[in-house]
Amino acid sequence: MSPRIALIHAVEVAIEPITSAFAALWPEARCTNLLEDSLSADRAAEGSLSVEMSSRINILADYAVLTGADGILFTCSAFGPAIEEAAKRLPVPVLKPNEAMFVQALSAGKRIGMLATFAPAIATMEAEFREAAVGSDARLETILVEGAIEALRAGDTEAHNRLVAERASELADCDAIMLAQFSTSRAKVTVEQALGRSVLTSPSAAVNALRDRINQRA
Repeated sequence: MSPRIALIHAVEVAIEPITSAFAALWPEARCTNLLEDSLSADRAAEGSLSVEMSSRINILADYAVLTGADGILFTCSAFGPAIEEAAKRLPVPVLKPNEAMFVQALSAGKRIGMLATFAPAIATMEAEFREAAVGSDARLETILVEGAIEALRAGDTEAHNRLVAERASELADCDAIMLAQFSTSRAKVTVEQALGRSVLTSPSAAVNALRDRINQRA
């Protein structure tokens, strides 16, 4: 039987990009979606990843295992340390949203740029990048695109993509440019057209990495 993958979301706008990535790259996987949309608002209000918030993330991961998941992918980038806790405890692969994309970016060079749309996620993502870059002198420059995620949540995908693309030129000298959030990956084509080059997104990188981990366990 094809592996069952639990996708755990903190925002609804992350669902479509990862669903599309699975359909394109790993259609055999049986994906389930677990949305807990109070996480995003509570994380923004708290300003840091509290013990209580970490417990909530781990409870969701435990529930996913109880459903029979062969692998778990979190799609919100603001909960990295809590996801790491779950990954250490659980008997199935548990993947943070951006770890696979960071590996791709670091293979491209030392100057890495990142366009982010959800401010509370930036600190944890930058910390994760530093961990991934241990032993290298790679540098990360992050730009917060104000107003983009609000436009997306209001249903204006075109405005979201335009806002992200407008800031992309500030990272034109980087060896690799990443679109930070799963939701931000919607702007991939618009940003690439503006820059005339490819950019990295987390959904496709995460799907490939999770498939490889599960296949290695088979």
